Amino acid sequence: MVDVSPCPISTTFAPSPCGTQPTDTAALIYEPVVCLVLQGRKRTFIGDGVIEYGAGECILVAAEVTAMGQVCEAAADEPYLALNLYLDPALISALLLDMNGFGERPVQSGFVVAKANAAMLEAWRRLAGLLDRPDEIAVMASHLEHELMFRLLMGPQGDLLRQIAGADSRLSHIRRAMAWIRQHHTEHLSVDAMAAVAGMSLSVFHRRFKAVTGLSPLQYQKHIRLHEARRRLVADHQEAAAVAYAVGYESASQFSREYKRLFGAPPRRDADTLQTAVETGP
Repeated sequence: MVDVSPCPISTTFAPSPCGTQPTDTAALIYEPVVCLVLQGRKRTFIGDGVIEYGAGECILVAAEVTAMGQVCEAAADEPYLALNLYLDPALISALLLDMNGFGERPVQSGFVVAKANAAMLEAWRRLAGLLDRPDEIAVMASHLEHELMFRLLMGPQGDLLRQIAGADSRLSHIRRAMAWIRQHHTEHLSVDAMAAVAGMSLSVFHRRFKAVTGLSPLQYQKHIRLHEARRRLVADHQEAAAVAYAVGYESASQFSREYKRLFGAPPRRDADTLQTAVETGP
């Protein structure tokens, strides 16, 4: 999700880009975020799973998962519209202290979709309303952000949100391993080493990692490599073979096969298409 607001309420809140027609699938890496769809419908592919969510529904993503997303319902008179709020663990922790905390529950998934109730929609409405009253942002934004987080904690997303706040929660251990994989994605990594970073046994780590990300640990590393390769191809105009070796592949042909499998086109053609789209604009 990209911060596109010319005047965001804070560094954590922004309207999502609107679309006037359905889109092709696009690759992304989520940051911990909650998104409320105001109009239209979106489809997101995470691992082997597919989730759809539309107007009045929230998706909460608790970790830096790789995904493919597409707007599947949008029109010129009813464009796709959404609001994003990036999640602050410190804020959630402070709220949990005021709420006397909750016991930790198992990590079932790193993402959840739920219908927003009336109180939550009202909290979203008042927070978004500050975009029209920028002189009130400095005073009111943090209060309204606290309220929205409270509503989320009390709703179906609450269990997952509490995991984000816990410095020693099961989710925090998985996110520690995810961050380590991203930092060392060009290296040959063993799942044993990843599990050690998470402080878990191999079997428990593998099970919980896949629950959070929808991928096995080695699949996650592969996706991170391919996302970084795509960034380099577009931004630096490097040759595909050079990029393949730079992100950790030992075979350019294997890189091309896996790149096409994830992004739908060979590396150079995909990068040229993306570059053309950036240069020509919407």
